[in-house]
Amino acid sequence: MINKISLSLLWITFVIYAFIFAPPNNPNTLDLIKNLSTGSFTGINPYIITLFNLMGILPMMYSAFLIIDSKGQKIPIWLFLIGSFFFGAFALIPYLILRENNPTFSTEKNWLIKLVDSRILGLILTIITLILIIFGISQGDWKDFILQWQNSRFINVMTIDFCLLSLLFPFLLKDDLTKRGLNSNKLFWIISFIPLFGTLIYLCFRPSLPEQK
Repeated sequence: MINKISLSLLWITFVIYAFIFAPPNNPNTLDLIKNLSTGSFTGINPYIITLFNLMGILPMMYSAFLIIDSKGQKIPIWLFLIGSFFFGAFALIPYLILRENNPTFSTEKNWLIKLVDSRILGLILTIITLILIIFGISQGDWKDFILQWQNSRFINVMTIDFCLLSLLFPFLLKDDLTKRGLNSNKLFWIISFIPLFGTLIYLCFRPSLPEQK
């Protein structure tokens, strides 16, 4: 119950901030989104390119938890998961609020479960994330990014959205560890205290879900 209340307050606060207190909309925002979506990166700060693409990687990381977690939940996951690709934490946090603890796995592993349960998926996502971050840090203009963060609602809110999504994995991690027989509080906290990369490393090395007989 404490988690549900905390997440509800977080979601409400984020919505209020995004629509009331965030910087005003930039008149070039729609063009920026269009160019980012179509790969027309000319003239765009690499930090923004990196951030935008990581906002596509994070829902894929969450899918490695959510598709498995959805087995046994009363609410369907697909609306929230698909929505997270477009609206990030705005779409994902409501699922985290509505879901119930689900520490067991008692479903047959179909092709989709096997896909999101695969360590190869974790490895691919880790490599792509590293490439994006190295590109952003090595090529990006930090001062320009800060200036745009201060003056563009899209970039400002997207940055906060990225931070939230990177920090919310622990709400799913505990149950996923238990499903795999890893009942270790120490492991939970180690992964939780390394934002983004702790989860990526976990996805690369976590044991497979048990086969159902």
